[in-house]
Amino acid sequence: MAITVHQAFSFSKRTTLRMGGSAIAEVVLTHADDCEQLPDILHSLGGEPLVIGRGSNLLAKDGELPVVIVNPAVTTDPVCIDETDDTVTVHVGAGYRLPRFLNWCANHGYAGLEGLAGVPGTVGGAVAMNAGSYGCEVVDCLEFVEVFIKKIGTAVFKKTDVVLQYRHFSIPTVNEQPVILSSAFKLYKSDSQKIRKVIDDNLIRKKATQPVSAHSAGCVFKNPAEGISAGMLLDRSGFKGKIYGGVAFSPLHANFLINVNNGTSKEAFELLHMAQQTVLADSGYSLELEVKVIG
Repeated sequence: MAITVHQAFSFSKRTTLRMGGSAIAEVVLTHADDCEQLPDILHSLGGEPLVIGRGSNLLAKDGELPVVIVNPAVTTDPVCIDETDDTVTVHVGAGYRLPRFLNWCANHGYAGLEGLAGVPGTVGGAVAMNAGSYGCEVVDCLEFVEVFIKKIGTAVFKKTDVVLQYRHFSIPTVNEQPVILSSAFKLYKSDSQKIRKVIDDNLIRKKATQPVSAHSAGCVFKNPAEGISAGMLLDRSGFKGKIYGGVAFSPLHANFLINVNNGTSKEAFELLHMAQQTVLADSGYSLELEVKVIG
């Protein structure tokens, strides 16, 4: 067991947008058993606990924020826990990097998640947001999730016990943010080279249409309706490539907010508000943030 506390956690250094103020501290968990110490540590630090992974879907406000970051960096290696002639169930730690996990699946001939190629962050973060791309979502393959909840401790919930919707994960019986420790996925046996080709094709497609190398938090708005793309609406309203101070909507994909020149969260929120107001006036659609706002 090892638990580490970093004082004055900086969002500008630990999020993919590279902006935002600072939290009281970051508590890093490297083993599921570390959670036993978590309530006492959080009590001593004060502030509201906030669970994050690699910070790839966050927009933190500027200034000092009254939160304590809980980072479940449980990097338990993938392991097969069940198998049939056609399928395999793989268990993996929440802190395991998602691109690395997809690579592991491809090497072993396990298919089902390759649509997530190019999605940054951790496996736990992908579950927490029900990450999706190219017709694939975490909900499609998730079998169960292991979490820590202050009132009951460590518990395992089957997919049927949780709510997984568009970019949303929650446990109906729990009124606090759970700490995701690990997950299990039911995958399908296939040819490694075929899986690798799908992953490679998806990565090429993403690089051509999305700012994968920019300081970004991914898609910033949810698609407002079936078949209606937030990016399309933003493009039609003139926001593709629009720069405001040090932030901008990507010229590659209008729904990607990027930090182009030491942008501030204040600038980001102002640009997002302008976009929401304009799109609503132009199309009648109200854009809801997909990126998680901190503070």
